[in-house]
Amino acid sequence: MPPARSRPVDNLDDDDYPAYTMGRAAEMLGTTPAFLRALGEHRLITPLRSQGGHRRYSRYQLRIAARARELVDEGTPIEAACRIVILEDQLEEAQRINEQLRNRGNESQQPKTSA
Repeated sequence: MPPARSRPVDNLDDDDYPAYTMGRAAEMLGTTPAFLRALGEHRLITPLRSQGGHRRYSRYQLRIAARARELVDEGTPIEAACRIVILEDQLEEAQRINEQLRNRGNESQQPKTSA
């Protein structure tokens, strides 16, 4: 029996694929294109550019932008919101790496059994 996913992963399965135009991204986030441009100016997200020079956003970037929007909606200045989101993202990555290292350490400390 073939595996459930016999087709190769396509671009829409890729969290980093820049699938969304600026207008669509703004619509999905309930914000304006100007807000997305501001996030780019503050270096929170850097959209890729289409061959025609239009900004394109990935799902990952939209999640980051949505978090920034939450903070701004709560009254946080956009500069501070961008910095907070960057730090949250760095913390999440550090915790993931620590967990991987902890798991490797636990595996190496387990007694080896001989067959």
